[in-house]
Amino acid sequence: MTHRAPLACAVAGLGRIGSLLEEDRLREKPATHAAAIVKNPDCVLVAGCDPDEDRRKLFEKEWGVGTTYGKTGAMLDAHRIDILHVATPPHTHLEIVREAVCRGVGVVVCEKPLAPTASEAKKIALLHEKGGVKILVNHERRYSKDYVAAKRHIETRSFGALRSIHAALFMGERSPAACILLDDGTHLVDIIRFLTGSEIEILAARRYRDESQDSILVTGEAGGVPLFLEVASGRNYVTFELDLFFQGGRIRIGNGLYEEYQSAQSPYYEGMRSLSRTRARRPYPTGYFSGMMADAVSCARDRRHMPVSSATDGLRAMELIDRVKGLIFSP
Repeated sequence: MTHRAPLACAVAGLGRIGSLLEEDRLREKPATHAAAIVKNPDCVLVAGCDPDEDRRKLFEKEWGVGTTYGKTGAMLDAHRIDILHVATPPHTHLEIVREAVCRGVGVVVCEKPLAPTASEAKKIALLHEKGGVKILVNHERRYSKDYVAAKRHIETRSFGALRSIHAALFMGERSPAACILLDDGTHLVDIIRFLTGSEIEILAARRYRDESQDSILVTGEAGGVPLFLEVASGRNYVTFELDLFFQGGRIRIGNGLYEEYQSAQSPYYEGMRSLSRTRARRPYPTGYFSGMMADAVSCARDRRHMPVSSATDGLRAMELIDRVKGLIFSP
């Protein structure tokens, strides 16, 4: 058996998703790029980069990394990196990806959204599509066992044909709906594309706003079925949820949620059928971050392997979001 040297990995951006969220006791682990690297036996974490000195010191202590850097270019000049994780704000992604390409990094894992606009996202996607670098976007739900299970139900028609999709994303009290759509909304539109295996067609988009809430309502079509999507503030809780209605069943799936229902003789009405919850339970751990890391390793090890979640997928999400915003905010 041939022994292969571990892949050298580095993280640019040592904030929440880069490193700090690993301290959240309630989150499934690994929950950050740094932990996903450390827990993968094919990888070694060799460096980190952040302009904040306190974050760099904390990163060095937490992960046993001897050297960190204030700038990405300096880190890439000092180390030969196989996989670079970009966990910085969206407006910095294009510059960092270009720096990685110039220095021969083979795989870049980029946080969502891929860029602040579709035009910038297209520039990143073109670098991926030219083949010099493989760019994976951390649309983490594509790797989560619960969403993979839901996709399998759609494809096998185990509950019959998919008939409609209802999607909701609520992020607390105050955030503007457009900001929610750009940030976590990228996850929502991407997972709908993943589940249906098709692009989303927008039929209408409206904004509802008063002193208590800000909402974006979208109607459209995905996978040949109606789609109803709401992104909103004005709630003192967080919700990320999809309701998949089938010919003979239903799946509710979201953050910490997985429920399956099937059509059965109704206990409430003679001669009619109702939905009855099955014994299916949410797979746990879902492996969302470890699955992403395994995909990045496969990209680095095998030239023929393409990411499950690529920069092209990141671009498609941004294009859809830009279309929604254009419909809402056009004069």
